[in-house]
Amino acid sequence: MSAILTVDYQTHPAHYKHITLSFDGEIATLAININEDAGIRPGYKLKLNSYDLGVDIELHDALQRIRFEHPEVRSVIVTSAKDRVFCSGANIFMLGVSTHGWKVNFCKFTNETRNGIEDSSKHDGLKFIAALNGACAGGGYELALACDDIVLVDDRSSAVSLPEVPLLGVLPGTGGLTRVTDKRHVRHDLADIFCTSVEGVRGQKAVDWRLVDAVAKPAVFKDVVKARATKLAAGSIRTAGVKGVELTPLNRSIAADALTYTNVTVEIDRAKRQAVFTVKAPATVQPADIAGIEVAGVNWWPLQMVRELDDAVLHMRTNELDIGTWVLKTAGDAASVLACDAALLAHKEHWLVRETIGHLRRTLARLDVSSRSLFALIEEGSCFAGTLAELAFCADRAYMLALPDDEAQAPKLQLSEMNFGFLPMVNDQTRLQRRFYEEVPAMEAARSAIGKVLDADAALALGLVTAAPDDIDWADEIRLALEERASMSPDALTGLEANLRFAQKENMATRIFGRLTAWQNWIFQRPNAVGEKGALKVYGKGEKVQFDMNRV
Repeated sequence: MSAILTVDYQTHPAHYKHITLSFDGEIATLAININEDAGIRPGYKLKLNSYDLGVDIELHDALQRIRFEHPEVRSVIVTSAKDRVFCSGANIFMLGVSTHGWKVNFCKFTNETRNGIEDSSKHDGLKFIAALNGACAGGGYELALACDDIVLVDDRSSAVSLPEVPLLGVLPGTGGLTRVTDKRHVRHDLADIFCTSVEGVRGQKAVDWRLVDAVAKPAVFKDVVKARATKLAAGSIRTAGVKGVELTPLNRSIAADALTYTNVTVEIDRAKRQAVFTVKAPATVQPADIAGIEVAGVNWWPLQMVRELDDAVLHMRTNELDIGTWVLKTAGDAASVLACDAALLAHKEHWLVRETIGHLRRTLARLDVSSRSLFALIEEGSCFAGTLAELAFCADRAYMLALPDDEAQAPKLQLSEMNFGFLPMVNDQTRLQRRFYEEVPAMEAARSAIGKVLDADAALALGLVTAAPDDIDWADEIRLALEERASMSPDALTGLEANLRFAQKENMATRIFGRLTAWQNWIFQRPNAVGEKGALKVYGKGEKVQFDMNRV
């Protein structure tokens, strides 16, 4: 599949082709009704509520609308608007005609969207119930698995299934294997049967095997779902009786070698295969009180900035595959960033602040799992402070300019409470905990630096940066480091970075990403899946798949 078409992650419910949102007090319904003729690229039809990247872009946007525009919503019913089919998963013909890179990026984004469902449930009290009103297979069941509760219609035909291994010669690509075991605790031998059968499991057996939480006859299905959604809503911390914030379109311009937003710029150097991301501090005084934050709404700097950064990361990840090194910079007044951090901390229980922190958390986590080399440069005019210091801690390396003879111009690094638990990685560690392996002396030294203005020597002594060249060596050292990085195998670097970024701590999310990267990435390239007689290539053609039976 050609990569010429630029993928845009911005959309709006008025432009949805596949999803319908409706609201009834504290319960929202997200109905999947996929237009088979509206794939994001030509060459396939999205039959049987099967999805492609375009569908998941709408799903991601719909979740953001619920989070920010509808704070009254406490539980979300995820269902289908089609009769007798919930979702048949990722479109197989789309996978068959896609490049390897497209498949892997598609799977990564779908993983992040489903992880985001669980993130909102865990941190923000937004609960999800999957109402499976028909057959539910592959990625459709993986979407259900991300929800807090699953109800399957008991009509003697509708089943849940993960048929990728027997049908397609690949693995469930969106965490199915891991959630079946780690989250739903399906016994491993039963999971083995389930994941190697095409027909799946239905009715009471699906409940007994823990694949779903309940079944209901068609006549009472909607009532059962509504009752369970109401029960989930009762345990939510979401706020009733308040007005949401409209997520207006981003102020963005795209040029041949640049992305420009209000607070974020990306400059691309194609010869060096490098992009420079610059995140700017607030240009105006930001509100400290909750009334002012509510008035600022979508234009409040933390929310506006993170929406722009998220869009820039997604754009670059999907549309600029050859740009392998991302250089992370900041610019502006550190005091204004720290003032925003103080407001975030002071009002962290307010729904808008809580959702903004959630958006920051998920966007930084998206940066962590991006298959790009990340270098942070802390230079004159930088503002790596508090929340923006997390960009330096995301990086594989952080270089800080030392100017011992010019204290006024020397760049500074500053920490805030936001660096100590509010913006964890997907493995539930803070980036400082990851950095110091949670060793007490190093963590206590870092915490004691909150409120201090750290020059290069102080930051280096605390272990917060990788190196601190002076102005004589700076240009050459940075140039050599970036040139050396660009000369290495991108494949090896992706594996190296993923291993080193997620050391020590594991959880379900890291296993989902790890298994996707290591196993699905490999399987997607094997002849048994994508060869001329591979399962993905011959699916639907009436030809018999031919497997190489050697175990590698």
